[in-house]
Amino acid sequence: MIPATRPLVIAHRGSSDAIAEHTLAAYEQAIAEGADMLECDVRLTADGHLVCLHDRRVERTSDGRGVVSTLELADLHDLDFASWKHPWADLDDEAPDVEDEERHVLTLERLLQMVRDCERNVGLAIETKHPTRYAGLVERRLVDLLAEMDHAPPAQVMSYSWASLRRVRDWAPGLPRVYLMDRVPLRPRDGTLPRGAHAAGLSLRGLRADPDQVWRLHAHGHRVYVFTVNHRDDVDWCLDLEIDALITDRPRAVSERLADVTPGV
Repeated sequence: MIPATRPLVIAHRGSSDAIAEHTLAAYEQAIAEGADMLECDVRLTADGHLVCLHDRRVERTSDGRGVVSTLELADLHDLDFASWKHPWADLDDEAPDVEDEERHVLTLERLLQMVRDCERNVGLAIETKHPTRYAGLVERRLVDLLAEMDHAPPAQVMSYSWASLRRVRDWAPGLPRVYLMDRVPLRPRDGTLPRGAHAAGLSLRGLRADPDQVWRLHAHGHRVYVFTVNHRDDVDWCLDLEIDALITDRPRAVSERLADVTPGV
């Protein structure tokens, strides 16, 4: 259990500053670097599999083309989701070898299995991406997958879509839910959140525009997560605000900074 005086470190798409995002290697590295939780985005394939991908299309992070929701898992399996991060690796004799499994698209089921079987207690923060042609099927499949897995790791659901969180609340009320916001809209600026949300996920830019939102959220009993916190000065600023969780592309650097400024915690 992490003391309240030290925020959780949540690895954003794995250790994604160093390794291609949403790959198994990025998540294994994040665990090695001390992350308390792993963040992933999930999308549903045409044949009903949840895969860990941020974008609606695959062009940015693979050598293929197409919309995720129109492709089957076998189509995605044939693509390389790792090499884009270090395109000159083949010319670098010191570059680490990339295993075939690390190139393939990562399913949420495989990520859950890896986290469940790792040597320490690590949680998952699963972001549902919307809008999507499958709407509530994303949440239905997610809830079913967690329920069907033996000894599933601790998980919580994050989304910018309140409809998504409402579905999760109805189907799995015990799953913690985080309402994501790039900027704090006028309606919940008093520190309240839509009914059933346990925490707010605020962008660093949005929070800098209104840092008092943290104490307003805390006053209503809500936890506050901030993304994406990659730099030392930002870590220190979030600590001063008593942020509950830092979502970062650099889990090692953030973990080390927290160790420096919160000794003994």
